[in-house]
Amino acid sequence: MERESFQSPEIAKILNASFIPIKIDREERPDVDAIYMNYVQATTGSGGWPLNVFVTPDLEPVFGGTYWPGPEHSMTASLTGAVGFIDILRKMREVWAHQEGRCRESAKEITRQLREFAEEGVHSHQAGEKSDGAGLEIDLLEEAYQHFVKKYDKINGGFAIAPKFPTPVNLSFLLRLGQWPDTVRDVIGEDECSHAAGMALNTLRNMARGGIRDQIGYGFSRYSVTTDWSLPHFEKMLYDQGQLLDVYLDAFLISRDPEMLGAVYDIATYLTSPPVAAANGGFYCAEDADSYPTPSDTEKREGAYYVWTMRELRNVLGDRDADVCARFYGATPDGNVARENDPHDEFINQNVLRIASSPKILAKEMGMAESDIANTLKQGRRKLQEHRDRQRPRPTLDDKIIVAWNGLAIGALARTSAVLQGIDPEKAKECLSAAEDAVAFIKKELFDPDAKTLWRVYREGRGDAPGFCDDYAFFIQGLIDLYEATFDDRYLEFADTLQKTQLALFLSPPSPGFYSTPSPHPPDLLLRLKNGMDSAEPSSNSISASNLHRLSSMLDDEEYGRHARETMAAFEAELEQFPYTFTGMLGSIVRAQLGCKGIIIIGEEENQEAMQKLRANIGVGMTVTRLGGGKGEWLKKRNALAGALDASKDGVFVCESRACKEGLQYL
Repeated sequence: MERESFQSPEIAKILNASFIPIKIDREERPDVDAIYMNYVQATTGSGGWPLNVFVTPDLEPVFGGTYWPGPEHSMTASLTGAVGFIDILRKMREVWAHQEGRCRESAKEITRQLREFAEEGVHSHQAGEKSDGAGLEIDLLEEAYQHFVKKYDKINGGFAIAPKFPTPVNLSFLLRLGQWPDTVRDVIGEDECSHAAGMALNTLRNMARGGIRDQIGYGFSRYSVTTDWSLPHFEKMLYDQGQLLDVYLDAFLISRDPEMLGAVYDIATYLTSPPVAAANGGFYCAEDADSYPTPSDTEKREGAYYVWTMRELRNVLGDRDADVCARFYGATPDGNVARENDPHDEFINQNVLRIASSPKILAKEMGMAESDIANTLKQGRRKLQEHRDRQRPRPTLDDKIIVAWNGLAIGALARTSAVLQGIDPEKAKECLSAAEDAVAFIKKELFDPDAKTLWRVYREGRGDAPGFCDDYAFFIQGLIDLYEATFDDRYLEFADTLQKTQLALFLSPPSPGFYSTPSPHPPDLLLRLKNGMDSAEPSSNSISASNLHRLSSMLDDEEYGRHARETMAAFEAELEQFPYTFTGMLGSIVRAQLGCKGIIIIGEEENQEAMQKLRANIGVGMTVTRLGGGKGEWLKKRNALAGALDASKDGVFVCESRACKEGLQYL
């Protein structure tokens, strides 16, 4: 719509004469977006972007929808029965002119209904019913697993028809099912846990081989238009990279599959390199799908930076190497994008590269040594990347630094650094440096040390939006992960500080659960919402519950544990009905039922045997802290249990329910 409608003089004339057009950046103001998205979903039965809503001067919604065709598509719209944007504008102008009172009454009524819906579930807790989540059982994990079994695409992986989104939070849930204590595996079943991991691994493998992954550069696109992951919507989002790095790391730790480790390297490289890695620390939030095919072009085209014709492959690689690479990447002279997936004729004769073969198969087919095929592919990728970087304009960079999404990247890079220390120390150092630089940037530019609050966005200076719940939740998670990778008390202390702020700003007792927006209630919002269900990003409440459980264990702070249980309880009814939409919260149910195992490593020298054992596993349901060797001075003051230990004595303690046992055998 940006090109079709908002750059149209015809539409601009009507908009400017009869309306006050306001453009909202939904990444900067997700709270505003969520309110009006709820309205559009409730009134139309579906949602999405672009989101367009007509509101009264009191900001109450009158009418809304998503995509409406612009003037240049008015003929197509009339043939298909769709209403064009210009028709919508004219009708709304007429209705408001003659029925303003009715519009205002209708808007007030729908706003009242939205407010009531947002507050559902709060009153039972206020009435004194239990609010500790004790009724939430581990059986819910089994119910969620069964849902994914029914939805699973056995051929291509994933859990839906096209379009297919990675939804990393669901893949993480499936991978980690078999990593929980025996009690969980007894409820779900050993075979079921293995099958859950198998579904996730097959999905990740197909994604890694598909067009959704940038096979020449690095990183993953936002989603696939096709069921086989072959044709992506080429936009790259920071929140996807952070989550997918985390999930591919889990997949490698479980499977030890080099292909999973290759994806880890690719995503980590994308995050730690320009243009996504900001020069002064932090990570920019996205790269567009569209770009100019050549520097001389004046019209952008989706995927232009990423697709190739056979002629281009031959010009860059030469005939023999182009034939090898074309077979490996599934490229053909007529292109590999089906006509039904190319409504605007943008991909005629173009190829989206995906892994369609293997060096072993190609060696047999082409009568070459497998090592020669592998070397040709390696050199071909390098040449294609160099040509692309040199000859093609890169997609536009969305150069906002968003705290929440940076938190996801920080945590994933910290975990990756810890795992790679024993595999590739240089890469581990690169990942850790990027994570630490991002934290330093946020602390300098987007943290108020006096108020102990966060701001959400930085772009050529700090933005006006305050930090929202997801900013606190995702960043705290990243700080905890970074602490466990470094045992630097500063990161744990910062997480503790922000957790206290989050509790103060986003809770509204006696109602449990975190609101998305801070208190006091902003005057430009109709209502406050609580985000419980996971989507392309995990919900702020699921991450908050996990953070609180982890901090409760690391700091021996029962108050944090209580808040974690109450956060789960806020969504108890929904969890029991639809557990598969709350997969990020299900791990907290296990922690609440079985406790969280706290590992304390003490002594002047780091216990290498213990660290190797811990780094080799995902470590669900446990936390790791360090005392001695110049580390843990703040922690000893904050955690009375840790403070009672002799940090000069080498040892490994495993603590549960405020009782500690010494010895590696308890890990």
